Amino acid sequence: MVFHTFGDKNNGAVVLIHGVLTPWQIWERQIEFFKEKYFVVVPALDGHIEEQASEYLSVDDEAEKIENYINKELGGSVFAVCGLSMGGVIANRLFERNNIKLRKLVLDGAPLVKISSLSNKVMTVSYKSIIHKSKNRDAKTLESFKRDFLPERFLTSYLKFADTMSDSTIENMIRSVSETTPLPRENPDNTEIMFLHGTKGNEVYSKKAAKMLKQFYPELVIRCFDGFKHAELAIYQPDKWLDTVDPFLTK
Repeated sequence: MVFHTFGDKNNGAVVLIHGVLTPWQIWERQIEFFKEKYFVVVPALDGHIEEQASEYLSVDDEAEKIENYINKELGGSVFAVCGLSMGGVIANRLFERNNIKLRKLVLDGAPLVKISSLSNKVMTVSYKSIIHKSKNRDAKTLESFKRDFLPERFLTSYLKFADTMSDSTIENMIRSVSETTPLPRENPDNTEIMFLHGTKGNEVYSKKAAKMLKQFYPELVIRCFDGFKHAELAIYQPDKWLDTVDPFLTK
């Protein structure tokens, strides 16, 4: 894992955690906005590091590495953690593990529900195919990727880590995410939680997860974006994402 930081370390820290097959740079607009008033920490998760090959093991392994950084560099406390998709699952584990102090938690499209073994298998095969074809620079795959998953300006960063991503990393990501479900816990720090999700495609998992967490934490705030696909708001319309998240952070 590699940590990228922006802004003044004397300010409260905001941690932004990306999702599967997305580079840390997807947060560029959010970084630009938040660095004026927060110390922004953006990890490049294992398996997604451009500079070197790395292996993703599990959600808990990634959460532990982020905890270690926060405890060592930030005195064990951050103002907010925002996680997108798999990053949302990791962010929620940070909250559940309760090894750091956390004021605000933003979960965007976090699929915190049990996923069937069949769906797990289909996703694993699909993601492996995308990575293998990306390594071969398959034009059709990359064009579809740009249209539906990642804006073109991030493609170079994506290809750098895709070239070294192993099949075992893909298997570990899908398995650990699909097996990580919420563990209700007490909230002694009164961490405020917001959950964002869309309505199209596999956002059905995120919608179910939001309802489940609401039962655990009645104060949780849910924002539904009708017609949006998984991770579309944060990646394709970051200003609209900020219009929703920033008031939650600053209220």
